[in-house]
Amino acid sequence: MVSDENLIYACSRNCSKSTAEEPKVTVAQISLNKSALRLVNKLCAEADRYKVSFEKTPLGATLVDAGLNAEGGFLAGELVTEICLGGYGSAKVMPIQYGDVALPSVFVLTDHAALSTLASQFAGWQIKTEGFSAIASGPARALALKPKHLYEKLGFLEESDIAVLVLETEQKPPEAAIKLIVDKCGVTPKNLFLIMFSTTSVVGATQVSGRIVETGLHKLERLGLDPLIVKSAWGYAPIVPRHPSSGEAMGRTNDAILYGGVTNYTVNYEDDTQLENIVKQAPSSASKAMQEARQLAEKNPRFLQLFKEAGFDFYKIDPDIFAPAIIVVNNLKTGKTFRAGNLDVEVMKESLGL
Repeated sequence: MVSDENLIYACSRNCSKSTAEEPKVTVAQISLNKSALRLVNKLCAEADRYKVSFEKTPLGATLVDAGLNAEGGFLAGELVTEICLGGYGSAKVMPIQYGDVALPSVFVLTDHAALSTLASQFAGWQIKTEGFSAIASGPARALALKPKHLYEKLGFLEESDIAVLVLETEQKPPEAAIKLIVDKCGVTPKNLFLIMFSTTSVVGATQVSGRIVETGLHKLERLGLDPLIVKSAWGYAPIVPRHPSSGEAMGRTNDAILYGGVTNYTVNYEDDTQLENIVKQAPSSASKAMQEARQLAEKNPRFLQLFKEAGFDFYKIDPDIFAPAIIVVNNLKTGKTFRAGNLDVEVMKESLGL
């Protein structure tokens, strides 16, 4: 069971910034860290069910192993994906047919698209200390403002005594990494909750595919769409078969989104012509780097190839590549729906060894 100390929620306050023209968003009732902590408590309270384990570090932080030494699984993957979303989205694993192959896939939906995906789920914090590295996501990013410009654009500020962070890594964080995180988030170690897993785990594969809506919205935002006009969003992507190599697993999980991911967004947008142009540029196949790689290989490249060319540094890859295979946007202002992109089942099957 989880101790009473773990069940204490932070007293959080959120506020929003606004422009002179129009208030951006009202978030006074939303606390991403508080909402995510409820799910962390559930994960720990039912550790046997979810095949996870948890422990206290010497500094007092709580580490939840969801896929390093612990086995984890699809149920844990669903819950960890929802933790990444700050508790403001849902994730469900189900079978979906891709050509002649059926694969377990994660279906994600949210009615708080900008906050749950960009303010929480986006893997926008690279944590590095001597001998340790991790890709960090989850609501604690909102406390550390990683990256700051994104939170300024969202007009979102959260103050919380509790921090919940999700780490994609191959080892437990050392005390130096924990100290770095609590310093950036402004919390005490005993109020820090870290969920960790390897890319090679079931949880790792599930939560990467569970970023499908976030990946598409981040691409739309880069193309000029205000994420705050998105009213609701859903999407799905296949969960790839496991591989013992972290590099191969990283390649497979990203191929699942690039070639097998589908997203749908409902927005309020004034100009259909502009919106249609944004959508056309949004799928993974539209990125310049992808087009150049496709010309050289005479087919869509595997993500692993791009990963190798970037020196296996996730943050050195052209960010425009990160997008779903298909993006659909419905405009509430006019009722029109725009769609761009296509699935590439053959490249995805090659990536998965099928």
